[in-house]
Order: sequence, then C-alpha cells, then structure tokens
Amino acid sequence: MSLAVDPLFFYALSIGRGGAPCLYMDGALAAIVTVLRTCVDAVHLFHLWLQFRLAYVSRESLVVGCGKLVWDPRAIASHYVRSLKGFWFDVFVILPVPQAVFWLVVPKLIREEKIKMIMTILLIIFLFQFLPKVYHSIYLMRRMQKVTGYIFGTIWWGFGLNLIAYFIASHVAGGCWYVLAIQRVASCLRQQCHRQANCNLYLSCSEEVCYQFLVPSGAIGNTCGGNSTTTVRKSLCLDVNGPFHYGIYQWALPVISSNSVAVKILYPIFWGLMTLSTFGNDLEPTSHWLEVMFSICIVLSGLMLFTLLIGNIQVFLHAVMAKKRKMQLRCRDMEWWMRRRQLPSRLRQRVRHYERQRWATMGGEDEMELIKDLPEGLRRGIKRYLCLDLIKKVPLFHNLDDLILDNICDRVRPLVYSKDEKIIREGDPVPRMVFIVRGRIKRCQSLSKGMVATSVLEPGGFLGDELLSWCLRRPFIDRLPASSATFVCMESIEAFGLDAKNLRYITDHFRYKFANERLKRTARYYSSNWRTWAAVNIQFAWRRYRMRTRGPVISVTENGEGNESNRLMRYAAMFMSIRPHDHLE
Repeated sequence: MSLAVDPLFFYALSIGRGGAPCLYMDGALAAIVTVLRTCVDAVHLFHLWLQFRLAYVSRESLVVGCGKLVWDPRAIASHYVRSLKGFWFDVFVILPVPQAVFWLVVPKLIREEKIKMIMTILLIIFLFQFLPKVYHSIYLMRRMQKVTGYIFGTIWWGFGLNLIAYFIASHVAGGCWYVLAIQRVASCLRQQCHRQANCNLYLSCSEEVCYQFLVPSGAIGNTCGGNSTTTVRKSLCLDVNGPFHYGIYQWALPVISSNSVAVKILYPIFWGLMTLSTFGNDLEPTSHWLEVMFSICIVLSGLMLFTLLIGNIQVFLHAVMAKKRKMQLRCRDMEWWMRRRQLPSRLRQRVRHYERQRWATMGGEDEMELIKDLPEGLRRGIKRYLCLDLIKKVPLFHNLDDLILDNICDRVRPLVYSKDEKIIREGDPVPRMVFIVRGRIKRCQSLSKGMVATSVLEPGGFLGDELLSWCLRRPFIDRLPASSATFVCMESIEAFGLDAKNLRYITDHFRYKFANERLKRTARYYSSNWRTWAAVNIQFAWRRYRMRTRGPVISVTENGEGNESNRLMRYAAMFMSIRPHDHLE
C-alpha cells in the first residue's frame, strides 16, 4: 500500500492553462495523499511497536535442535534495536520525508521559480526512500515465508501479487514521466520568453499552494492566477502539435494542465503500463540527455519486470495447470497404447470411464503418496479420521480395542471402481477386503440348475469376508480362499481396501483378540456365505413343509414315482445349499 501511495505526490504539481501558464501545487490533492501516507505509516508504526514484543530465536540455540525462543522483554528490545535490518531500517522507511518536502520545500522553490531544482529534489527524495522501501517489503515477505513456509496460501494470491508489483512499477514510471514532462514544459516557456522582447515571465502562480475545490465550478481559465505581465501563447508550449519537440513527453501535455485528478493519475499509469509491456518500443526521445537516460531506464526496467514478474506468473500458471496437463498426457499415452494394441471399442470406453472417475474422485493425486512422509502419529491420526467409522461398521471389528483399529486404519488404501466393473469374480482368489464408502455393489452367487442368489451391498458394507476365516485357520495355508460370489459395481464406487497380507499381519500380531469363540460366532453370523447357505436351506425346508402339509400324498407302495421325486428333491437341495467351510472349529 505504501509503495502505491508515494508516487501520488508527483501529481500534486500542475501547470494551469491560463493566459500566462504557471506552476502551482494542488493543495487538496497533496493533503489527501499526505493523510493516506500518514495512515500507512501509522500501520507500520504499529508493526514497529509489535516487534518490541515478539520473541526471537536465539542463534546460539540453533547449533543443537530447532532453536530456543527468547522471551525476556529487555533482550527482545536490545536485539531489535541492534539489528540494522530491524529497528533502524523500519524507522527509515516511515520517515515523513515526502510530506516535509512538499509542504515546506516545494512551495518555497515554486515562489523562487527554481523549477529544475524542484524536479531534481523530488526525484532524488522519492528514489532515496522508495527503493529501500521496496527492499523492505521484499525482506518482510521473505521473513514471513521463512516462518510460515509460504507467503500466500494459494497460487492465485501469488499470481495477484505479481500483477500488483507490475502495476506499481507502471505507477512509478508514469509518475516520473509526469514530473519530467512538467520540467520540459517549463523549459519551453523559458525558451519562448527569451525569443520575445521585453518578456517578464513568472513561472510561479500567485498562490504557490492552490485549492481547486474552493473556486466556483463556473470559473473560466486557470483558477490560480499567474504573475506574468507578458502573455505566452499556450499553443506554443501546451499544444501537442506545437513547434517544441517534447519527445517521449508529448502525450503528457494535456495531462499536466488538466484539472481532473483522475486523468492526472490514470493516464500516467496507463502510459507506464504500456511502455513497460512493450519494452519502450514506442519511445522516440529527443537528444536531451535526461530524456535519453529515462528512456534507457524504462527499457531495462521493462525487460527486468518481464523476466521476473511475467516469468513468475508463467510459473504460477504452470503450477495450476500441471495436474491437468499430467492427466492429458496420461490420457494421450493411454489412447496411443490402446490403438497400438487394437483394443475393442468397449474396452477403450471402460478405460476412459475409469480414468475420468479416478480424476474426479482424487483430482489426479494419490492420497497415500501425500501422507506417506508424514510422522507416523500424524499419518495414523489422518487415516483414523478417514476410515475409523467405516471400519467399525464391520461387525467383526466393532468390539476391537483402539490399538488394533489404529493398525487396521493405517493399512487400508483408497480404491476407485467405475460403473459395471467386476471387482472380483466367483471362484477367483480373494486379494483383499473392500469397505464401501460411496456407491452400491451387486453380489451374485451361482446355485445349481442356473439359479442365482443376488443381493445389494450399500455404503458401509464390505466384501471379501472369506479372508477372515482364512487368516484364523490353523494350520495356516498360503493359498488364498476362493470368492463365493461375483461382485459388480452398480455405479461409480469409492472404497477402502485392506490387502490379505495386511489382514494376516493384524490377525497374527493380535491373535489374543481374534482367537475367541465370540468373534468366531460373529464372523459366521455376518458372513455373506453363511447367510446365503442359511437362506437357501430355509427356503427348501419351507417348500418341503408346504408339500408335506398341503401337497398330494403319494404312496410309495402304490407308485414308485413319489419316492423317486422325493429323492431328486433332496439331492437338489443338497447341491444347491452347499455348507460353507470356514475352518473356525
């Protein structure tokens, strides 16, 4: 904020368009800018006061460990005052130098008509305090980054910071251009006066400090009257097409004599922005040495700003688009591979759908990669927050203690499945347990004679419970159990998976908790295999009961077909309701 306020002092100087043009200081604008600068300095003064109460890290304590904070008020004050980049630098950047110069020095120099000295003092004083203030702002941001690890939390804030820096540079360039243009107009007025006989030209107005708002709106001409007895035609020095060659200051003539504050401020900013963006390509300076030097500084500043600021913006945009670009490259490589292998269109569509689902769910990031380097306690806390409620929905894990649950949560990993995808087929080895977070899964178990038992698993459900009995079986066998059903995604699925080796690790290291009859009964009660077997047997028992109580009674002695029918029915029931083997006895 303070960097944007200082150049506003330049626009307090103006040249009126009366019959006798003269230089004056706009008191209203100067007062407003002075108040703004004082308010900004007051905020910085509060920052300076705060530094006397902020603890610092002792350098001696950095030899071993991460450092020790010093809390003693006297030690803090002594450390801050003895630091050159601390107290004294902070005091220097808030010294009211521009305010003192504009209210004490400039009116006196205007009265003495030392126009060249005014411009020289203004530029020197401005650069004398502005350049250290730029370094001070960068130093504060670096300190903030050193403490917090970043300056702003998002990339877009960094993008905006670079645009603001570019805007302030344009603001400074436009302000210097405005002041130098006033000096050239004053030179033109003196030259035109010297060419006339009996010229008595006064460049200062009758009032050195003029308040435009005190003059009635209907007033004509320059509101601050001139002291000259000789009239210099305004077309000679305040006309763009006049005989005097202004070079790069040509388009500043309507601005320096304008009564509009908005025009005085916005047009120089626009000129600075346009000139820096084009590296001074449109500049056509005259042979005046100061104008040539200013043009060189503009060109070099434009190149430096483009290299630093615009380069940083490109870095920020690249960081924003990096994930999307990575996804595009992955999709392109996948498309090339599928064309090379001549995969059918149906498989290609399934691959594309999965990649889109994976991107929409995880944003191109692997959650496990993000947290794997975190401290073990923090990583477990995060995974406990994400998975604990879901893990507790598994009846087998519901009554386990926190130690076992933390180990289970630490070993699960996120999974994503697309619609109509088969998670596992019936008869395939079961590689993991899957806990459903979002979506529904259809379970299909084949029975004899083409009959299929189906059910739907909702969010909070799980599959792969065959691994529980496999881990608890004694003697243990390495062969993974076969899946008793086929599981198909009815919609896009988000889930957590617990691999077989991790589940075995849990059951082996905490066997004291798993080796009890209550847990075995719970595993059987909630097992989808046992429930399917029980449902089939109940259905056939009910059908036999119905046939026995309501169906026709056929004597075996009268007709052997009844005995044969009953025998076939019992065989069908036996083959269609295979009793699960969980090896928990």
